[in-house]
Amino acid sequence: MSQTLPSGSLSGKTALVTGSSRGIGADTVRYFAEAGANVVINFRNKAPRAEKLATQLRELGVEALVVGADLTDPESVKVMFDEVERTFGGLDILVLNASGGMESGMAEDYALLLNRDAQVNVLETALPLLKDDARVVFVTSHQAHFIRTTPTMPEYEPVALSKRAGEDALREKIPALEERGIGFTVVSGDMIEGTITATLLERANPGAISARREDAGKLYNVSEFAAEVAQAAVDPVPADNTRLVGDTGSFGGE
Repeated sequence: MSQTLPSGSLSGKTALVTGSSRGIGADTVRYFAEAGANVVINFRNKAPRAEKLATQLRELGVEALVVGADLTDPESVKVMFDEVERTFGGLDILVLNASGGMESGMAEDYALLLNRDAQVNVLETALPLLKDDARVVFVTSHQAHFIRTTPTMPEYEPVALSKRAGEDALREKIPALEERGIGFTVVSGDMIEGTITATLLERANPGAISARREDAGKLYNVSEFAAEVAQAAVDPVPADNTRLVGDTGSFGGE
């Protein structure tokens, strides 16, 4: 995994990435730490993995706080941010990366609860801690971002619709964020090789990933996409608050 942000460019800053014990979240938080930021690693049920990552990042000379939280539980989220405030006092970067909805055994409305309601609640709970020039990044997929104009696989549709609902709800907050100088960017990517979602989709619809790869010409892997997410937290906010990663030729307009 190569370094993406200049060393020392985030010294003195603090970044929290939801769902950062593994996958895209873990690589994103690593990029921030390599650039000198103190980081908050959030996990739901992978404590040993989160602690191992934190140990690695502390070797870079930054502080790494590990906080477990169920993002669908507002009280759990409040406890997480209380701990962040006690440790760091405030936040410069918030990456809303954690999502889901394809897990088995969950209630019918779980995807909407996690991908819309929880995202909005995390942002609202974080607001008092966000500094006036802070950055918020929401991570989504092309399959969700373009769901209104481009159908996706039936297995993924409920998740895609819930993530688009989350994106829309967060976009409604942009004027209030801008009033405080807080930048908001949606990072949308094609299917990412090696993610849990890709694995679950492949299981439900064998051949789906290779078909998408053939169609797009290339699919990003986890560390490549995480580099785009990290970059979105420091680059100027795009005019439409959207950073599209990877091929979009197969997707219609918004």
